[in-house]
Amino acid sequence: MLQNAGNLDVFALHRKFGSGPSENPVLLPLHVELSSQSVVTTDFEIRHLFVSEGHNFVGHHQKLPGTQIMTALSEIVCVAGKGIVGDRYFGFKDNYKGQITFFEQEVHEELCAKFSVWDRGPEVYRRNVITRGVRLNDLIGAQFELQGVCFLGKEECRPCYWMDFAFSSGAENMLKGRGGLRAEILSDGRLRRTKA
Repeated sequence: MLQNAGNLDVFALHRKFGSGPSENPVLLPLHVELSSQSVVTTDFEIRHLFVSEGHNFVGHHQKLPGTQIMTALSEIVCVAGKGIVGDRYFGFKDNYKGQITFFEQEVHEELCAKFSVWDRGPEVYRRNVITRGVRLNDLIGAQFELQGVCFLGKEECRPCYWMDFAFSSGAENMLKGRGGLRAEILSDGRLRRTKA
């Protein structure tokens, strides 16, 4: 849940909640800056981290999708202005708005229940970071920090017709407005999966 925290000392927040591997990082501190006067903070989990070396849907219009798998990792390396090391969008182009993508675990679970699909994990959406406990649309237009890495939320990661193929017929429609977050990476660092 987002809350206005005024002038927040993000380092104090890290000390209080902990974000290192030796501490208990179940909920991770996030520092969000909407303007020089407004700071918003929230805690959320990183449930899964994925990268893929190639595209399955981009460039495959009116063709069969590709067969590049999403590789699950416990940690990803973020490079400012470039993307995630080992991912298909790394170094794609300057100021690319989708250097990293986020998706809500809660939305995946809702789709599973709605369509009675239980054999597909959240990797089918081909997003990099699967979260729990945050409304990603609230981060559009915001500069935020997670595990010491700074990001700029750019826009919704809008679903396309491939979602009906990857998950289930009707998924594209249900994902409208909830397709995830595309963001730029503003500083180098690592993101680690939260220990459940």
